Amino acid sequence: MEKIRILIADDHAVVREGTRQILEQEPDLEVVAEAGDGEEAVRMTGTSKPDVVIMDVAMPKVDGISATKQIKSLYPKVAVLVLSAYDDDQFVFSLLEAGAAGYLLKSVRGQELIDAIRAVHAGESVLHPAVARKVLNRFVPAGGKPLRQRPAEILSERELDVLRLASQGMSNQDIADRLILSLRTVQAHFSHIFNKLDVSSRTEAVVRALKEGWVTLEDVP
Repeated sequence: MEKIRILIADDHAVVREGTRQILEQEPDLEVVAEAGDGEEAVRMTGTSKPDVVIMDVAMPKVDGISATKQIKSLYPKVAVLVLSAYDDDQFVFSLLEAGAAGYLLKSVRGQELIDAIRAVHAGESVLHPAVARKVLNRFVPAGGKPLRQRPAEILSERELDVLRLASQGMSNQDIADRLILSLRTVQAHFSHIFNKLDVSSRTEAVVRALKEGWVTLEDVP
């Protein structure tokens, strides 16, 4: 099995160590380097050749925004996944515009981070639900009316239940527990949802549901 090579960039050693411990329990993930600031992150991306860089925002010397811009300019095939304590608009949009493939908050569970790494490595975009809401508010006019295509014309009632819970930021396991389903069944529902909506990630599916009016902004944390 070819492992996903990961670089962790965060100015707090305890965060780097904790993240490494979580990731290295997975057989397909390998932490190849750590960086304590943005300048080091850019340099080590060139020397350690990671597939994914987990990027903090507020770091000394060079911040996460500038480091992401440099990495995407020098190494465009490397996916940058932001893991930050901040969800300020200026950080979110600056990092997404810089080329970050995903933006998670540090409140996420370990499994959500693991899933996000695999997703961005596969070319998907991953956003924390709170960040996805900001993106929707930015790009969908406040007075814009959703298309309100009837969900029953596309999704089954169970698939809609899964999508609504996903919009609340629940993990696959949380959704399985809430709906009393197996994890495999929830994963199958997501696969069907992605195919029916012609999307490749949970975030895209939730945004589509918001635009259609199947889920309201009040449902999103």
